Amino acid sequence: MLSEVISEGIIIVNEQRQITASNNAANKMFAYETGELVGKPLDILIPKKSRNKHDTLVSGFMSKGQARQMGQGLDLVGLRKDGEEFPLEISLSPFNLRQKKYVLALVMDITERKKAEQTIDYWFQIFDESLNEIFVFDAESFHFINVNRGARLNLGYSMEELYKMSVLDIKPEVSMEAMRRLVSPLLSKRKQKVVFESVHKRKDGTTYPVEVHLQLSSIGKRQVYVAIVLDITERKNYTKQLENTVEERTQQLREALKAEKTLNELKTKFLSLVSHEFKTPLTSILTSTSLLSRYTDSDQQDKRDKHISTIKSKVKYLDNILTDFLSIERLESGKVKYTVSSFPLSKLINEVVYDSNTLLKEGQRIRYPDNIDGIVVEFDEKILELALSNLVHNAIKYSPEDTTIELKVTQEREQLKIEVVDEGFGIPPEDQPFVFDRYFRATNVLTVQGTGIGLNTVRQHMHNLDANITFKSKLGKGSIFTLHIPLNKKKNEENLTG
Repeated sequence: MLSEVISEGIIIVNEQRQITASNNAANKMFAYETGELVGKPLDILIPKKSRNKHDTLVSGFMSKGQARQMGQGLDLVGLRKDGEEFPLEISLSPFNLRQKKYVLALVMDITERKKAEQTIDYWFQIFDESLNEIFVFDAESFHFINVNRGARLNLGYSMEELYKMSVLDIKPEVSMEAMRRLVSPLLSKRKQKVVFESVHKRKDGTTYPVEVHLQLSSIGKRQVYVAIVLDITERKNYTKQLENTVEERTQQLREALKAEKTLNELKTKFLSLVSHEFKTPLTSILTSTSLLSRYTDSDQQDKRDKHISTIKSKVKYLDNILTDFLSIERLESGKVKYTVSSFPLSKLINEVVYDSNTLLKEGQRIRYPDNIDGIVVEFDEKILELALSNLVHNAIKYSPEDTTIELKVTQEREQLKIEVVDEGFGIPPEDQPFVFDRYFRATNVLTVQGTGIGLNTVRQHMHNLDANITFKSKLGKGSIFTLHIPLNKKKNEENLTG
């Protein structure tokens, strides 16, 4: 039969909503044997929560009797024999046979499409919520194709207005000829990225200085430019103030210029970090997404699952990086609210070690501290867990296989010391003064993935809570990182003696 060579599922239903026929594709889709569906009510293929809505749709279709797609605008769900639900699309066609009415349903499993749509939605959310301004515009006309939320807020335009505008509308100092000169190295492939400073004009007529990082890309067969724009108003104002006071404050100017150089180096390091840390997982995601479309046979599910797993893993990694970046913004803006409570130290350490066990390399192990059952800590529990997790994860990451990560806990007067001891690479002496600096990576671990944000964040949280973090390290021998936590001595003495 023709229906058996069609890849979509075919189900025929009579007026009593009983299944009278189904092809092999439909049987496999719903996990039934050949002929098993015949005579069964249609409801066995529909989840219980959807049956009332489905009855209404079918009744309406039976009365109108016109071929169309079922449930347009709705998320339709099918039910397999084993109870598993899956998304699907259905096209309905009525026909008469021997004076009886039937409906032919063409059914398609759209599970993979839904997963791809969710991935695209997630990346669009990252694009739109970026703290930087991001513009996508046509490579020929320079008309805007997409502009993220940060840029729209700063410019004061809606997306509907920007669709009718080009880059030249917001750059009063740049002509069409000048713009084409700027992008010519990208079109000729002499450069992969062009960086330049310019001025943007808002809807209200005000302007602000920007630094533009421009790259050539494509959407399908259409060439586009992607511009990541930094508002450098503060940097420009800062430089101007220094210039106005250069004669009477020469020494201060030198110091400020040195700080400016450090900031520029930090910015360059940050952009390099973001580019590297995002490019590798994004490449894996794009590769897996492309390969997914090749595995269309049902017996290739294991290959599809492998690529889907890769996509999920890389998205989670990127999400963690973004969480680190957002934590910096919250700390600097003073938006972090701390909640101090009393909790047993043993419970927190158990949770940290349990979560860290999944990261251990071959032969690595974590040694628990001794005699901590009676210790109660008055601190922000989530922050202490974050700090200790960061130290343990670093110890695992920067230690070779078959090594031990040891946790030690000691009480000194009104202070609790929690030490994380590893047998890792150690930190070169010349790098040690900068360990807690943001984005800093020791020279002997640059090939290991990392952002250089964790220790900086931990130190800021500790200082905000009147605690501290210190370390000792020997190159090639390992490191000891120590959290110094204020301790309610009286309460712990009662717990230990009671």
